[in-house]
Amino acid sequence: MKYVLGTKERMTQVFDATGVVTPATVIHVTPHTVTAVKTTATDGYDAVQVATREQKASRVAKAQQTTLGGVKKFIQEMRPRTTKDESIEGFALGDTFDASAFAVGDVIEVSAISKGKGFQGVVKRHGFHGDKATHGRKRTHRAPGSIGATGLGRVIKGMRMAGRMGGDRVTVKNLTVVQVDAAAGILVVSGAVPGHKGTLVEVRAK
Repeated sequence: MKYVLGTKERMTQVFDATGVVTPATVIHVTPHTVTAVKTTATDGYDAVQVATREQKASRVAKAQQTTLGGVKKFIQEMRPRTTKDESIEGFALGDTFDASAFAVGDVIEVSAISKGKGFQGVVKRHGFHGDKATHGRKRTHRAPGSIGATGLGRVIKGMRMAGRMGGDRVTVKNLTVVQVDAAAGILVVSGAVPGHKGTLVEVRAK
């Protein structure tokens, strides 16, 4: 099971040996420490708890500092996926790993919380094409139109309407690792990943 946590840094371009350019995202990965290994026998499920990135001691409870063996900012569990034949074998309490867990060419998937867009209309939120902008049309260019509730007396569940957009957990699959610099804690992956600069992202082998 390959898995790391990192923070989204920026987007860039990567040129290969033949001069082909690939849009890419830079992810900063600090060393991880395994703080707990949970098994079905003791906890009811299999998982590995990892902690990464140092933080101010004043922001972490003393009990946590003792449990985690330090002051960490991000603590998260990773569970193996049975559909991918993943397992927690090879992980032990106190183990450390970093960006070198991945190699150039690995196919991965990245999960993160997408950017919040606030309250948006149906054109931006759902991709409605809007109304015609012809002569006589008045203030209805981006209106949603009929919601099809005739005779029902209520709005049908799941109706695409205006509302809060973004701020959702999004997973982008089939990305490729194009560069790895374990010493600097840099992982460069092809394409775009969800979130703004500084967003916590999860990178795992597909």
